[in-house]
Amino acid sequence: QVQLVESGGGSVQAGGSLRLSCAASGYTYSSNCMGWFRQAPGKEREGVATIITPGSSATYAASVKGRFTISQDNAKNTVYLQMDSLKPEDTAMYYCAAADAAWGGCWLTTRMYDYWGQGTQVTVSS
Repeated sequence: QVQLVESGGGSVQAGGSLRLSCAASGYTYSSNCMGWFRQAPGKEREGVATIITPGSSATYAASVKGRFTISQDNAKNTVYLQMDSLKPEDTAMYYCAAADAAWGGCWLTTRMYDYWGQGTQVTVSS
């Protein structure tokens, strides 16, 4: 049984930073995908960043390029999302996701992911 547990969310002012963590259990790291998605109230869940597991190839949404960095620690079976220069529009519930198989790449689409965490809230104020 795969379980994903996020942590690190909180409230910060614009321009601040947060580091989210996703601890995975029951999931074997191979040439598959893990990613971060976010959802604001009344909006669809959108992809933020994805990474090949195990690997270093990452994909980012245009809105976060240059500000967010996804990484992984294979020994700890944990994926991170470093968020810098946060903006009020980054406010959302952030979810960690994992996929059993890649579709020729780790796409920023919810439909290819099989497992989801409970989410952690990120609030950015001006």
